[in-house]
Amino acid sequence: MLRSLHIENYVLIDSLDISLPEGLGIITGQTGAGKSILLGALSLLMGAKGDATQISAGAQNCIVEGEFSAPGSIRSILEDAEVEWDGGNLLIRRVLNASGRSRSFINDSPVNVQLLQEIASSLVDIHSQHQSLQLSDRRFQMDVLDHFAGCAADVEECKRLWNVILCKTKELEEVRGRLSRLQADKEYNSARFKQLDDAHLRDGELEELDAEQKQLANAESIKENFAAASALLEPEEGMSVEVALKEAERLLGKLSQLVPDASSLAERLHSSRIEISDIAESIVDLDSRISLSQERLEQVEDRMSLLYGLMQKHGCANVAELLAARERYAEALFDSTALEEKAAALEKEVGDARKEHLSVCTKIHAARAKAAPGLAAGIQESLRFLELDRAVFAVELADAAPSATGSDAVTFKFSSTGSNPVDVSRCASGGEISRIMLSLKALMAQYTGMPTMIFDEIDTGVSGSAADKMGQMICRMGKDMQVLSITHLPQVAAKGRAHFVVEKSISGDGSVSSMRRLSDEERVQEIARLLSGERITPEAIANARTLLA
Repeated sequence: MLRSLHIENYVLIDSLDISLPEGLGIITGQTGAGKSILLGALSLLMGAKGDATQISAGAQNCIVEGEFSAPGSIRSILEDAEVEWDGGNLLIRRVLNASGRSRSFINDSPVNVQLLQEIASSLVDIHSQHQSLQLSDRRFQMDVLDHFAGCAADVEECKRLWNVILCKTKELEEVRGRLSRLQADKEYNSARFKQLDDAHLRDGELEELDAEQKQLANAESIKENFAAASALLEPEEGMSVEVALKEAERLLGKLSQLVPDASSLAERLHSSRIEISDIAESIVDLDSRISLSQERLEQVEDRMSLLYGLMQKHGCANVAELLAARERYAEALFDSTALEEKAAALEKEVGDARKEHLSVCTKIHAARAKAAPGLAAGIQESLRFLELDRAVFAVELADAAPSATGSDAVTFKFSSTGSNPVDVSRCASGGEISRIMLSLKALMAQYTGMPTMIFDEIDTGVSGSAADKMGQMICRMGKDMQVLSITHLPQVAAKGRAHFVVEKSISGDGSVSSMRRLSDEERVQEIARLLSGERITPEAIANARTLLA
């Protein structure tokens, strides 16, 4: 249950601290006093989207904080989120700043909004005025029946299996599409692969060919230069460089006895002579390796032309990219076997999931078919208590295509006159819809274990003794759970243990909404106001005391 609520700087509420009792609490106030603002703040606390327009003028942020006694069903959810359980005592706080961003806390641990939304359905059920429109929503009708039938867990499994079917079917379609494209492109890929494979490509080959082509194209010039260099080192006439260096080395060696520094010069000449001799041999070796073959030059240029042509045709910058392209074509040609095996496996998975899904659908249908008469009878009994004496309410099941919610279509049918009931969205008036929704809420409260239920003018369109009966029904609900009922009807307002009034006052340049608990005498005055309007008559006060009694 909701034990207390603190609101600060939310729209017209500057600051509000209110303690809420067990059982039935009544909330009244003038139209426009701010009752809907109160529900908006509570919705924000339960994970609704917030924006900067909800912050009071001039304030930097707004804070909504609620203290709850939580059911044990959400303990595992909180512990998984590493939030302290604290015996089920939850302090939930939401802080919204001027930028529109918000922060959320449970027992002072930071949490995300998704966690608030996940646990909200186990803490508070807020029936707003527009929610009555859900009565004609087929999904809402099915949810009501499923909760009454106690098959919520099976429905979740049904949703899971349906998602598996959709995901696997999509994957299977993609694999089949790839297979189809592979088959259509098979000849093209085969021709391209053969062209690249026949080329016997080798990474780095083009660079080697380029270097060889340059040598072959300039072979004559290269050999001439090598010959000239050799001639300079070993001329046909005169003394060779090596012989000259050897003679100089001998002469310096003789002088070393008289001039010591000449010894080091002789050693340097010796090293130079050996190096020049090695260079001369290397020139001869390189010269012998230079080929003047025109045939080889043509072969190299033809090979380079082939490689450059392949690179242009396949949009590649080098031989390495040609090799990668060859592998892609090979993969495309030989990947079909793996894809066919994958397609077969996916077909089996889809088939198995469909069988399992059908089995769960059958189980859910049996539970719904068994529960539908009981749900209809319970609603019909409540409607007749609410002075729709001839009302007929039925829950109709029909076959539907398999989906995430099973293989049923659920329709709520209603007749206020006892004639053949038709779709509730086509025949119920505003007051009848209010009574149907209250009957549904009262019946569902017995099965959901909801600790707190808030009604926002669920009695709209009802008056007189029927309103009094609605008050009695809401009061009975308050014996088993916390119920907060926002109402304009004195017959409903007279019920319950506590009565709160929402008031609007002028403060500075604007209006401010506040909420306070009424004393016994103030409660008489408030109900008298609901009975007679702004001018409270003695008769209205007497009538109010009678209602409270």
